[in-house]
Amino acid sequence: MMMSRKKAAVGAGGEAEEMRRRNTELERAVAEAAAREERLRRELEAALRRLAVAEEAEERLCVQLGELEAEAVSQAIEYQENVRALSERLAFADGVLRSSSGIRRV
Repeated sequence: MMMSRKKAAVGAGGEAEEMRRRNTELERAVAEAAAREERLRRELEAALRRLAVAEEAEERLCVQLGELEAEAVSQAIEYQENVRALSERLAFADGVLRSSSGIRRV
């Protein structure tokens, strides 16, 4: 009976050692997971900051694009008015030249 108690004590000591080793492994895994979680949280926060900057830049670019489009439309209208005015002047000058030279348009 004494022998079986010693074996039980040795067995229990081995189990305790195994549990301590396993506990140490689990604690290390928890610490690594916590560190990984913290790193990912920081990366996420940085990505969110970059996203906010990109959204602000997109908004500014949209405003600038709208202003440029409005300016382009204004310039196109002005150009059309100038072409129309020049066409009218050319038609008038052509009419004056034809009437002064006696040539009739057919």
